[in-house]
Amino acid sequence: MAAQDFQLIFSTCSDLEAAENLAAHLVEERLVACVNIVPHVRSIYSWRGQVERSGECLLIMKSAAARFTAIEARVKALHAYELPELIAVPISEGLPEYLQWVSDTVSSS
Repeated sequence: MAAQDFQLIFSTCSDLEAAENLAAHLVEERLVACVNIVPHVRSIYSWRGQVERSGECLLIMKSAAARFTAIEARVKALHAYELPELIAVPISEGLPEYLQWVSDTVSSS
């Protein structure tokens, strides 16, 4: 697999408990190889015509691009937000051994 076959996927959760719960489900279901949780990010965003401010946790997930549709379905099913953030960014380069580990970990076999 080439580096371009992998993605970093970003999402946010309202708190650490929700972030850890979502991350655990995605890892246990082999949809993602790893989730980094960055606690205490401050988000300022427009929602329904209002500027909102909230504390959140940022999730950085590593997976194969082919798994995105399944990840999307699980995030929609598990996430508490009405409209969860879910953004995938392709990986252009990566340590081949690390990318092989990601591939082996998220393999559907």
